[in-house]
Amino acid sequence: MFPPINEQMDVIREGISEILPEDELVRKLEYSAKKNIPLNVKLGADPSRPDLHLGHAVVLRKMRQFQDLGHQAILIIGDFTGMIGDPTGRSKTRPALTLEETRGNGQSYFEQATKILSGKRMKMLYNSEWLSRMSFVDVVYLASKYTVARMLERDDFDQRYKAGESIGIHEFLYPLAQAMDSVAVHSDIELGGTDQKFNLLVAREIQREYGLDPQSIVLMPILEGTGGREKMSKSLDNYIAITDTPNEMYGKTMSIPDTLIERYFALGLFAPPSEIERVKKFLAEGGNPRDAKRELARGLVALYAGEEAAVSAEKAFEELFVKKEIPEDIPEWTPEQQADEYSLTAILTESKLVESGGEARRMIQQGGVSVNGEKISEINYRVALRDPVVIKVGKRKFIRVVPRLN
Repeated sequence: MFPPINEQMDVIREGISEILPEDELVRKLEYSAKKNIPLNVKLGADPSRPDLHLGHAVVLRKMRQFQDLGHQAILIIGDFTGMIGDPTGRSKTRPALTLEETRGNGQSYFEQATKILSGKRMKMLYNSEWLSRMSFVDVVYLASKYTVARMLERDDFDQRYKAGESIGIHEFLYPLAQAMDSVAVHSDIELGGTDQKFNLLVAREIQREYGLDPQSIVLMPILEGTGGREKMSKSLDNYIAITDTPNEMYGKTMSIPDTLIERYFALGLFAPPSEIERVKKFLAEGGNPRDAKRELARGLVALYAGEEAAVSAEKAFEELFVKKEIPEDIPEWTPEQQADEYSLTAILTESKLVESGGEARRMIQQGGVSVNGEKISEINYRVALRDPVVIKVGKRKFIRVVPRLN
């Protein structure tokens, strides 16, 4: 049922940051093969934001590899822990959500995750199924299994404590609640990004306290966003969503710094080591980084939308950015009222090219808006609407404004 242990470990080690501890993982795999029983591989999913990006896909792809090796994937939607709020990697507590919000986001998460995960050997669970049934006595008992001193070893807690920033007692419960997920599903292996290392180690201790064999931990690298500096994040607007349109995905990929090309091949496209080495050699010998990014962009679009969409997205990119042409299929928008001219900021907000008037004014001031190819820097600019007008925001957003007839 399972490949040889050395072959499994070769797959598991590919692209990881760390295995804790590796010898225990090997023993688990040996036991699994001997008893012909798949291991439970757990991944906790944060439902605070429903849209998944390439950063999330790094860990999801590793889980898919475990599925392909014959093991059981358990995707846990943190609908209960989402109501607590985890500040991991942030300077303050993440806002808590209602149960309805976490459930809705969780369903969206699952639907998107199955673009990567297999439906076979796959379970999706909500952690409210067991956490909501815990009594206050149960919570106090759980809290007694870990000390405040140990909890303050977590980097973000330590930094906030030293800076005199408040830390809610409920925040200490988050890693404990996450640990109870591992207890509930008898997790053999837990996957996560390097920023989750502390929480996953806590789970090992709590499993031991509840009489279970502690899980092994497989940590994956954090993928940088399109800006090249900070981790990929929707809040930083530096992400490539796996649900982006093919044109958006292609264009965003082409905008990444040259220094990230190899990492995106490895962590975004999941290219095998031989392909990564080929790209590395190509760039080292003076190859044009743009050609490598074109290959990367095609591969990413094909991965999530298919080969035909990848070819179409590349053609659209060539027309827009190489030939300097305006795409033929840009969306059209017509004002609700007939007028000879219209406020540019109103067009940007009402057509949903930007989310707010403040963003519209900022984009105009920064030179990010053009009307019929002419950059506009005047915030109070009014657009003449006697004929259709093409408006561009940033590098990839276009709209054709069609005047309303009498």
